[in-house]
Amino acid sequence: MGLVYSALSRLDRTGVRPVAWCAPTAPPLTGVVAPGAELDGAERWTMPAGRGPEDVAVDHEGRLVTGTDDGRIWRFEAPNRAAVIADTGGRPLGVEILDDGRYLVCDADRGVLRVDETGRVETLTDTALGMPLILCNNSAVGRDGVVYFTDSSARFGLAEHRTDLLEHGGTGRLLRLDPVTGETDLLADGLQFGNGVGLSADESFVIVAETGAYRIRRVELTGPRAGTVSTWAENLPGIPDNVTSQTADGIFWVALYSPRMRLLDLLAPHPALRIVAANLPGWAQPEPERRAWVLGLDRDGVVVHSLQGGKGSYGPVTGVREADGWLYLGSLTADAVARVRAPGHLM
Repeated sequence: MGLVYSALSRLDRTGVRPVAWCAPTAPPLTGVVAPGAELDGAERWTMPAGRGPEDVAVDHEGRLVTGTDDGRIWRFEAPNRAAVIADTGGRPLGVEILDDGRYLVCDADRGVLRVDETGRVETLTDTALGMPLILCNNSAVGRDGVVYFTDSSARFGLAEHRTDLLEHGGTGRLLRLDPVTGETDLLADGLQFGNGVGLSADESFVIVAETGAYRIRRVELTGPRAGTVSTWAENLPGIPDNVTSQTADGIFWVALYSPRMRLLDLLAPHPALRIVAANLPGWAQPEPERRAWVLGLDRDGVVVHSLQGGKGSYGPVTGVREADGWLYLGSLTADAVARVRAPGHLM
């Protein structure tokens, strides 16, 4: 196998350097995560232009805000009626609403941005600890204005995110930015495609999704264990993407890009096969199942809600946000955002 791996490495066009690992056996879809159809009837709001409203946020006036693959930031004044607020000139992903009404945007190409209603785009940082941000992805903002954000990969940009997952090199970072001083510090590294970020209600800890490891990590922010990194939720039934900060009801919402992919898990211990997979055309690579799915976890990382859709439902779901009795959904590739009634608010 060593000779085969060496030969494949010379023929590789992607630069992938796969690390062997053993994926955990996917949990049975029983109990709270049993298949359901709660998201099949999701109401869709079509984007006027562009695609991929990857994350969603709701501003202080109840208006939905998102960004698309053409660089534009959109705000919905009403269902199916959105206007352009700004153009980042990059690829906006995570969106947060700041206390003063401005938007905090993680742009995969440009870094951490602050955007206002006049269309002004300000770069807060495009580097961290002497390294450029390669794939700035998602964030959470504390009450003091401090930004917690992910740089998903030190090797691959957004267009190559599948290659990063196939490599499993663990080069993602969770970082903290003081917007006043512009200084950043490292909270966790070695993340397997660090993705969504959320703060506990008391801001004593922050969680970060590891898309490539099917788990969510927790970093203590206060007390004698400040800085300690632990596993908060592991062996999730799907591939985690963006997460939310803890809601007033105590829930952290987690968007699942897709259910677990059996073929991807089977490839995990075999670096040579993953070099082959990385060099296949996109249509021939392991393909996620398009099926809507979001989880709600309590403070201890226990799944208490699971909302699903059948095959062909809205997806892949990459963003989720609860506001005013609704769950708003975003997607990396869809041409619309979506919403459904949140648990406890069914009509």
